[in-house]
Amino acid sequence: MKIILANPRGFCAGVNMAIESLEKALTKFGSPLYVYHEIVHNRPIVERFRGRGVVFVDDISEVPNGGTVLFSAHGVSPVIRKHSAERNLRAIDATCPLVTKVHNEAVRFARDGFTIVLVGHEGHDEVIGTMGEAPANMVLVEDVEDVQALTLPADAKLAFLTQTTLSVDEAKVVIDALRVRYPHIVGPHKDDICYATQNRQEAVRDIVPEANVVLVLGSQNSSNSQRLAELARSVGKTAYLIDRVTELHDDWFKPTDTVLITAGASAPEDHVQDCVEYLRTKFGAEVESRVVREEHVSFPLPRELRVLA
Repeated sequence: MKIILANPRGFCAGVNMAIESLEKALTKFGSPLYVYHEIVHNRPIVERFRGRGVVFVDDISEVPNGGTVLFSAHGVSPVIRKHSAERNLRAIDATCPLVTKVHNEAVRFARDGFTIVLVGHEGHDEVIGTMGEAPANMVLVEDVEDVQALTLPADAKLAFLTQTTLSVDEAKVVIDALRVRYPHIVGPHKDDICYATQNRQEAVRDIVPEANVVLVLGSQNSSNSQRLAELARSVGKTAYLIDRVTELHDDWFKPTDTVLITAGASAPEDHVQDCVEYLRTKFGAEVESRVVREEHVSFPLPRELRVLA
C-alpha cells in the first residue's frame, strides 16, 4: 500500500486563530466559558473543549447575563452582537477575517441599493450570519435550479456573494448561471471562496488521479470537508469522510491500493496521523508527502484578547 499525504491539508489560518482564541480565553477567564455555535465544524475539537468546561450554545439567551461568550469562526449577525451588548456579555469575536470580508461586502452592497444573491448552503452558520447583515436585501441560492427559480426583475440592481467554504467548481457553475440570467450582476472585487478551501481542493484535484481510495478527515457538518470528498467522487474515486481512526473499516482497502489522505480546514493533524499509523501497521503502507501549494497565512487574535494581553 502507498499513502499520499496531500499538502496543504488541515487547519487554515482562521481555524488556528479561533482555536488559539478559545484556548487563551479559557486560560484568562476559566470555565464555564460560552461559545456561540461550534467554535469550528469539527466534532473531536468540540468534544475536547466541552470536556474542559466550554459550553456551546445555539441561542445567545443561554449565556448568563454578564458572562463571557466567544463568537465562532463562522461569524454572527448584527442581531447577535446587539443582544450580547444588551445582556452585558463579554464578547470575544473569533470570526475568520475572510468571513468578515463577506459581511462587509454585504453591508456595502446593501447600502448602495443592491439586491444581493448569496450562493451558499441553507442553514450553515456562516450563511445565517452573512444574511443577517442585510436580511431585507438578500436572497439565497444553492444551485442552478435555485437561480432559474429566482423572480427578481430583469433590470434589478444585483450583486452576488458566496459562502467561503464552497466547492470552487460548483460555485462557478452557479455564478455563471447568474451571469447568464442577469448579465449586469456584479460581484466582489476579490473571490469570496477562501484561500484554504481553494488550496485543499487543488491538492486533491492534482493528486486524485493516482489514488484508488481517498480519506478525508473532517466532520459531516464541515462544508469544506464535504466538498473534498465530493471532488474525489466526482472523478470516480471512492472517498470516505471520517472524524477519527476508529471509523476506518479494513474492507475499504486492498493491500495494493494507493490511498490519498487529506483533511478539511478544521480537522486536527493528530487524527490524520492516527490514520496513517493504522494503515502502516495493518497494510505495511509507505508514505509520501506531496506538496501542491505552500501556505504562509496567519491571522491575529481578536482585538479583545490582544487588549488583555
